[in-house]
Amino acid sequence: MKRYIICLFLFFTTLAYAGNKPYVILISFDGFRWDYLDRELTPNLNKLADEGVRALSLRPAFPSKTFPNHISLITGMYPDNHGIIGNYFKDTIKHKEYSLGDTAAVKEPFWYLGEAFWETAERNGIVTASYFWPGSEISLDYRRPTYYEKYDHNRSYREKVKGIINWLKLPDDKRPHFITLYFHDTDTYGHDYGPDSPETNRAIAYLDSVTAYLVNEIDKTNLKDSVNYIFVSDHGMTAIAPERTINIEEIIEKYKCSFQYDGPVMFVNPPKDKTEEVYDLLKKSENHFKVYKKEEMPDYYHFSSHPFIYRLILVADLGWSLRTNEAPEWLDEAKGNHGYDNNLIDMHGIFLAHGPAFKSSYKTGTLWNIDLYPLLCKIFGISTRSNIDGKLERIEFILKEN
Repeated sequence: MKRYIICLFLFFTTLAYAGNKPYVILISFDGFRWDYLDRELTPNLNKLADEGVRALSLRPAFPSKTFPNHISLITGMYPDNHGIIGNYFKDTIKHKEYSLGDTAAVKEPFWYLGEAFWETAERNGIVTASYFWPGSEISLDYRRPTYYEKYDHNRSYREKVKGIINWLKLPDDKRPHFITLYFHDTDTYGHDYGPDSPETNRAIAYLDSVTAYLVNEIDKTNLKDSVNYIFVSDHGMTAIAPERTINIEEIIEKYKCSFQYDGPVMFVNPPKDKTEEVYDLLKKSENHFKVYKKEEMPDYYHFSSHPFIYRLILVADLGWSLRTNEAPEWLDEAKGNHGYDNNLIDMHGIFLAHGPAFKSSYKTGTLWNIDLYPLLCKIFGISTRSNIDGKLERIEFILKEN
């Protein structure tokens, strides 16, 4: 009899959960710095934050770039482990290149070593969807969300929101319970005009109005009180200027090194027998940048083991840029950039959450973006992958305690 009662309890508990799976919409505002919420331009976002959870900031992974951090957010892993170590990089063994602008490369499973949350969720019977997120277009069906959109930089934000609403109006058995959504404006205007420009402020205010539109449209559905919103950004932004630029290639020109990246971070591969000489020369030239051997990269960067990282890594001081002789024109024209030491507050983004899973009117300190994946698993009641870097104990206190 006792066993029968336990089995009956478990049966009805399972049925109840099946009919009440959480809804989570994860929204990314690219390049939305941690303090943009304090400019009195975001009444709708601040209302959600005041009613729900707001963190002081969201700490990105190193390097504080777009693709590495979107993948860290969705996998709970550092770039060193999930494989996307930059917005572009090279496999020097197979002579392949990954680039965020290469529509074929971003779909290749070869590059993605981590399991995205939508993969974990789908494996547990949870339907997912993505209206843009790096990695969501991967070419293997079983590694993609059930529904996804091919990235279109110029698609209107209203159309994106309508796409989300249409998914949420699907029949119960086809409706996604986890959805990602991405907006780029604050990153674009932060680069072009600088983080403190009127243009960036207009982008901040526009994203706030998009937030209001999204929430209002969802409120018109029967899911008004069921949806959890999580707003994040992949990194922050800081002001740069051409006069704060250092030409690294000029310093070591005679050594015929290979370079990757111009900007806050640079990879350098000297000829193998000249590595020590080049390192010593750069070490003597350190001024507004630091140079590290790959194996001596400080542990707090978590960036020293991936095979595609070059032998020497240079990290510029905040607001300074490293360049080669063939640096792209945008480096001289940009007014803002990111990619610096992820512990610098200018590189931090936002985290706010609102909905039935989260505490009310709760403010906390800095959270880590790699902890989002285990948080999502906790909300949906599913197990995490065993190889993640994120830790639930650093973030689960923002959830209601039922």
